[in-house]
Amino acid sequence: MPSALPLADPAPADGALPSSVVDGAADRNLGIYVHVPFCRVRCGYCDFNTYTADELRGAKRTDYAGQAVAEIKLGGAILNRAELPARPVSTVFFGGGTPTMLPVTDLAAMLAAIGSTWGLESGAEVTTEANPDSVDAAYLGSLAAAGFTRVSFGMQSAVPSVLATLERTHDPERVPLVVEWARAAGLDVSLDLIYGTPGESLDQWRRSLEHAIAQAPDHLSAYSLIVEDGTKLARQIRRGEVAQPDEDLQADMYELADELLSAAGYEWYEVSNWARGSDGPTADVDFAEHRSRHNLAYWQGHDWWGVGPGAHSHVGGVRWWNVKHPAAYAERIIAGLSPAAGRETLDAETRRVERILLGTRIRDGLTIAELEAPARTAIAGLIADGLVDGAAAVRGSLELTLRGRLLADAVVRRLL
Repeated sequence: MPSALPLADPAPADGALPSSVVDGAADRNLGIYVHVPFCRVRCGYCDFNTYTADELRGAKRTDYAGQAVAEIKLGGAILNRAELPARPVSTVFFGGGTPTMLPVTDLAAMLAAIGSTWGLESGAEVTTEANPDSVDAAYLGSLAAAGFTRVSFGMQSAVPSVLATLERTHDPERVPLVVEWARAAGLDVSLDLIYGTPGESLDQWRRSLEHAIAQAPDHLSAYSLIVEDGTKLARQIRRGEVAQPDEDLQADMYELADELLSAAGYEWYEVSNWARGSDGPTADVDFAEHRSRHNLAYWQGHDWWGVGPGAHSHVGGVRWWNVKHPAAYAERIIAGLSPAAGRETLDAETRRVERILLGTRIRDGLTIAELEAPARTAIAGLIADGLVDGAAAVRGSLELTLRGRLLADAVVRRLL
């Protein structure tokens, strides 16, 4: 969640939604994102809306769970007033920041409030992010007992020098321990990796991939390092203290990730995400079982309510975002007001563009039939250029090749 909020229309103080959000709601799932904006230290590359203890200025971490519960209840009332059909929550995702900086009782209280407000779908996916050094076996066991089903560890790298450049604080040797503890608790495991850190070599990236694969996670995400304006890393690069990430090397790193993960029985389902087959690397396994259903809901245009400072929400083509700072958020919540800072209603053209932009990134996200005539005309050229899989196109779906994933933005431009 980037720290800068977009400019848009004012949001009503009571959070009321237009009647248009009801259209098609029965065909959309409802997910909940809970933003926990606290970190022990701020990583130099991070542009997320997070705060260390010294940056809270008038907000208390100990008060946060109660404030989030109040927003959850407010969200239930707003959706009810909009006369949306009753939909149990299908996915919940606690992100940050570091959600596991809070006591597990706080996370459990927020999850319980979601359940009592909307209900949880049978088999709902409930995930929290965690740093490897922010949990132990007892904490993970308590998460499972509270109803969490999945944990996503911010591994980032297995190479100490790379972690030091990223200003990550954990020991890479702790990753196998936390994975083992999560497994013992009955939780599914995802590992997050970052590639292209200044000074990181292809061989170091291979070490990180091999270390991650050795833990046999259910899911793995690999993101290229993006240097965001305003971050410490951006300032270091501008001063010449560290090198700018090499885009050609990042492309080589992505290809290596896909090669090693495919060989280990993982299948890409979104440009930066791979899921493990349920029965190992065979032709008939169910890879969908381990995909992040919550993230897929974003890419597929379902509804979600974002709880917390700076959190974004989307319901029926209306998108809004909360005030950024925890103190401003607390002030709005205590006053009984919606914490939304601004919102926009997406017109038909914007929704069409976003459908192509997001759907293209998913392996089975777009069918050719749903594209307009000019976009369908572009398919042949995309196949000829090796960007779109020809066999999949014959079956009626638009699926990026490995080269197409590396040039996904170019594919989208041509489709639009």
